[in-house]
Amino acid sequence: MWATYVKRVLATAALAGLPVMSAPTSWAQPADGGAVVIAPTFPLTELGPDPRLDFRGLEDSRRVTIPVPAGLAPVALNAIVELPIDPRPGVIAVRQDDRTISRVGLPPVDQAPIVIPLAGATVIDNAVTVTLSTYLLATDGYCNDPRNPLRLLNASITYEGAEQPPVTVAQFLPAVLRRLTIFLPEKPSKAEADATVQLATAAAARYDGQPTEIAIVALPEGQTVPRAPSQPLERQIVIAEGGTGGLSLSGAGVPWLLISGPPDDLKNQTRLLFSEISQLALAPKAVVGPLTSQSLQLGDIVTLGDLEQPELSATGLSPSVSVGLDQTKWARSIRSVRLHLLGSHTPVPGSDITVTVGNETIDFWRTEDNGIIDHWVDVPDNLLQRYTRFDIRLSGTYGPCGDFSTAGPGDKVLSLVIDDDSTVESRPATPPVPGGLRSLPQALMSPTVQIGIGNDILGDTVRAVTIMVGLQRMSVPPIDTTVMGGQEVIDSSNPGLVIAADGWNYPDVVLPVSAAPEGPVVVSAVDDDGKPATLSLTPPLRFASLQTVFDRGRSLLVATSDVGPAQLDELLNWLNSDRTRWSTIDGVALVSTPGQGPVTVNVVGSPDATSEGAADTEWLASRWLLWAGGGALALLAISLVLIVVLRRRRPL
Repeated sequence: MWATYVKRVLATAALAGLPVMSAPTSWAQPADGGAVVIAPTFPLTELGPDPRLDFRGLEDSRRVTIPVPAGLAPVALNAIVELPIDPRPGVIAVRQDDRTISRVGLPPVDQAPIVIPLAGATVIDNAVTVTLSTYLLATDGYCNDPRNPLRLLNASITYEGAEQPPVTVAQFLPAVLRRLTIFLPEKPSKAEADATVQLATAAAARYDGQPTEIAIVALPEGQTVPRAPSQPLERQIVIAEGGTGGLSLSGAGVPWLLISGPPDDLKNQTRLLFSEISQLALAPKAVVGPLTSQSLQLGDIVTLGDLEQPELSATGLSPSVSVGLDQTKWARSIRSVRLHLLGSHTPVPGSDITVTVGNETIDFWRTEDNGIIDHWVDVPDNLLQRYTRFDIRLSGTYGPCGDFSTAGPGDKVLSLVIDDDSTVESRPATPPVPGGLRSLPQALMSPTVQIGIGNDILGDTVRAVTIMVGLQRMSVPPIDTTVMGGQEVIDSSNPGLVIAADGWNYPDVVLPVSAAPEGPVVVSAVDDDGKPATLSLTPPLRFASLQTVFDRGRSLLVATSDVGPAQLDELLNWLNSDRTRWSTIDGVALVSTPGQGPVTVNVVGSPDATSEGAADTEWLASRWLLWAGGGALALLAISLVLIVVLRRRRPL
């Protein structure tokens, strides 16, 4: 019956021809106000959802959520179809709840364009959520290869209509935001800095997955409004201490937003913009009463449902599902993880289930004849990352494909189900696991990230925003922040970020990499005697760095420079110029010297130093010294050999 349906849809597509739709983006400028966008087409990678549209096996589905700015409506998903190596006829269906939005036949040739209609999908809370399902016709002797999926490449969404400018505070933030510009006085107060960092971090959380640029701009003394109207899909916010407080819209077209209030209430007013009650701010001005932080921490025992992973299921010749553990959801670092997997599978004699992390198998067991899954899996600490994915696969050697293609009379596929009441047990990790820069941001999130700044409030606010936006983009829950003095963070027992752009002047906290004005570089590479390694260079080495240190039972992230603030800014700008850099850096320090690219530094004896790739990291640690050392080449080579030998002497 299904084969007949597929053939009918294919025949209809052949008669009608694949639709071709082109909708170039254009802009409209309201009189003396910010611009709006008209009928745009945006790459799916810029809209927030996971852009990977891979479909495996004969039948597979992907759920896609598309943000929709007010006044616009999505009308098509455009893509290039990459067919499996052994292509066969098929269709793609788009459904929303129980309603079919469209059906499109797959093109007969590889790398062909396809336009999948979305017109008629219902917009709910400024978004459209649909399910894309693929159906391929099976042929005799078909063997599934999970490494050979059907893919939709270079996907984009075409909208129709014109964006509607906001007229109330509730409408101010669009579903798609290209740029957020936050204006501050040239000499901001700490209250204004505190509100700005919280606002920028919350914006990064709201627009997670979108390439939203967040910029901090200083207003000249005496100026209280933005210098120019906003660009399409840009929003402008002015933070100003004083007045009665609240949020108010000003300007024609797309307005700008003023957030004001006394020092002890300014950040509270900022919270309204991203709070759940913001949808009730149906006026051009709103003042909110006290709002509390909504940050929550998970307990030591949680279910997959608590982790927002509903029942996981797959069908196929060798079905597999993935469980993802993101430590930021616990708002702390965790260790001693155990998975209690509950679920079911198609009973097949001689089958087994494997659990893998990357290329490493961490558990394997023979299945039960009753098809019930009730099994504990212990996870080694050394495999835990900020985000750890566990692949669970039902497999065996039965059938002509070397799998279960003839599992039972009439059966072509098997099922694997992991219930959402499966549990994850863990314990807080002190020190964090993994350590160093890979412990961020989760090791700083208990419960609020304290941010210590110096006398250059404006400069340090920009640096704090740059760092916190980068950390937030690695976190699932929003991160709560509090700006204070640097010494206050040092004296506190809580984790935090300390910005010291003019040099590290907190002797009670020893950094992994440091250098006195005329002294040697000191690397806390712990050898068998527990002593740090030193290296004297001519001329003396000066650098900016982003370092992690575990001090008095808590984690600190330090952004500092002994060569001036400009070098630290260069390092932070390098980090933020590529969204993937924050999530890929490791080691305990990221170091930048004038005229050289940043490199990672690790310490022998740290948790990271015994992990795969540690030797390469240590080589990088020495390489940056080589770049700056000049005549110290021989001494450097000896130091490098000692570091590697000491690491290898340690038991694994």
